[in-house]
Amino acid sequence: MSTPTIRAGAVLAAAGLTLLTATPALAAGPVLASGPVLAAAPVQAGVPVLAAAPVQAGVPVLAAAPVQAGVPVLAAAPTPSPGATPVTRAGTSFLTAVGVAAGQPARLGAATGDYLYWSFPAAAGDRHQISASVSFPKSRSGASTWTVEVFDGLRRRQSCTAGAQTPTVDATAGTVSLGCTLRQVRSWAEPWSADPLPGTYYVRLSAADLPEVDLGLPVEVELLVSADGSESRDDGELKAPLVPNTNAGTVLDAEPTAQAVEEDDDGYFGWLPTLPKLGSRWIWTAVGGVLAAVAGVVGFALTRRPRRP
Repeated sequence: MSTPTIRAGAVLAAAGLTLLTATPALAAGPVLASGPVLAAAPVQAGVPVLAAAPVQAGVPVLAAAPVQAGVPVLAAAPTPSPGATPVTRAGTSFLTAVGVAAGQPARLGAATGDYLYWSFPAAAGDRHQISASVSFPKSRSGASTWTVEVFDGLRRRQSCTAGAQTPTVDATAGTVSLGCTLRQVRSWAEPWSADPLPGTYYVRLSAADLPEVDLGLPVEVELLVSADGSESRDDGELKAPLVPNTNAGTVLDAEPTAQAVEEDDDGYFGWLPTLPKLGSRWIWTAVGGVLAAVAGVVGFALTRRPRRP
């Protein structure tokens, strides 16, 4: 039996930890330790990370390493609901779309170049995630681009907030994965906006670009729609009005009574007929008439011929 050793490592007896350095290699046998094993080397992007676990005697241990800052963490892929019956059909248009429920997988065989349609119901507050994969049993002549699109009940295309909606794979790839995460379904929206509203949504899976000789090749398609409505991501509720209510004036309970008009006492001139009140128009009209008369007299005096004696 070979003796287990550790390359370029040191055992921390006080803490009960075994530390592996930048050379994560196992010697002639597995690593035996009494505590969890931690790696000193950082993990490269694309390399799976295993959590540190207590080491059992006689069992090989894979070192767990800290994740570097800036490396994106992929969200967990949706999983089918337990006991859900898979759907083995797909429609060829909006009218013949096959209905699927959230958590119900769809698995079927199709041909390259087909347009596959499914429909699913959406309620207010839900956030749906669509994941699809296409497998190529046979080799292809060139690269191909696949796309997954989502439409609402009015046939308006809904944008995706995450996921590989239009990936491109080369001829040697055996499968391609697609994904689309929709915005949260709102209970109301403005008429001019394109916000997702409750109703029936449609999913279309197709090949956007591929060599013509690859049309008709058989493919295996899998699709799954998941709904997350555990928490509301809406704007919330307005606890207080933005503009306070103002009560300008008073509310009249009864019809107001008209006040009596007092008669003017003109004294000695009360017998004169009532004349209209003179406004600025009357004043300027009178002044203009007087000036016109004076101008006429002056002009006549200047232009008349003198009388001969």
